[in-house]
Amino acid sequence: MTQSIDLKLITGLGNPGNQYTRTRHNAGFWFVDALAQHYHGHFCAEKKFHGELAKLTVSGKDIWLLKPDTFMNRSGLAVQAILKFYRLSPSQLLVAHDEIDLPAGTVRLKTSGGHGGHNGLRDIINQCGCRDFHRLRIGVGHPGSKDQVIDYVLHQPSKDDLISIQNNIDDAINIMPELVSGDLQRAMHRLHSK
Repeated sequence: MTQSIDLKLITGLGNPGNQYTRTRHNAGFWFVDALAQHYHGHFCAEKKFHGELAKLTVSGKDIWLLKPDTFMNRSGLAVQAILKFYRLSPSQLLVAHDEIDLPAGTVRLKTSGGHGGHNGLRDIINQCGCRDFHRLRIGVGHPGSKDQVIDYVLHQPSKDDLISIQNNIDDAINIMPELVSGDLQRAMHRLHSK
């Protein structure tokens, strides 16, 4: 069975404020920022969507990018507001986020699933009332103990890890034409065979 996607919205997860900009937890923001730069999009504050919004054209199709300005654990507020306003279904959403269960240097596409302890995903699932959205899981590595996770994700990655994460972001940008064209299976194959 061919997996397809009707992508309309990409939300990057992170925390607002300069003190969080370079932290692992903001890898989702890093992705949408790089995507906007690649496709010459510009973010503007949108109060009704509780965040910053940019519109891109990728392979002839319009795509919205969203960076919630709520803190991570309230990300669903922004996502729900824009889905409702544009009458989009969660299946048209891709959420880019940091993933501690993947090492830095690994990036994966996933459809549906739980939150895996990620507060941003947890709030989106709660606000939308479903898990049926797509995820771009950007590996940032694990500190080794669950007691250290909060401190770990709120700190900067090592120089080597940062390079790996940035390379993953580039790899994910390169599969955008397949994703936008609806060919989720091909996009996954290209990304996961890196």
